Amino acid sequence: MRGIWVLYAASETALIKLTAELNKESQKVANKLPMLSEMISQLEQKAPKNAIDPILEFKQYSWKPLSSYVHGGLHAIDRHSKGYPIQILEQALKASNGVNGLTAVFASVLTGQPQLTKDVYKSFDKFSDCFQARGEIAL
Repeated sequence: MRGIWVLYAASETALIKLTAELNKESQKVANKLPMLSEMISQLEQKAPKNAIDPILEFKQYSWKPLSSYVHGGLHAIDRHSKGYPIQILEQALKASNGVNGLTAVFASVLTGQPQLTKDVYKSFDKFSDCFQARGEIAL
């Protein structure tokens, strides 16, 4: 996500913070970079629609449940006590595939070959059973 933001929306000041020599001071400064919501807002104003749409879709359908698992929230605690039904494991895998799909989109954009980016988007349709469907929320 941050890579797409750097490519399309980051300010010169933000780029300087991100490319500074790594030390305690530069780490503190970099911690003050925009968080997800602000980065998305900036991207919506500056990035092409096909660059921001997959991010918005991922955020809508996968962000909260995955954050809950990663940060030991209700999802992780509930599933630890009750186990993981196959449907939830499949949804978690599909959400993970979504993250990898966003990475593929970003990598294809960086090549500067628009056809490659189109091919990546086509693969989402071709392998749609490997990704979360719109409205399919992981629990």
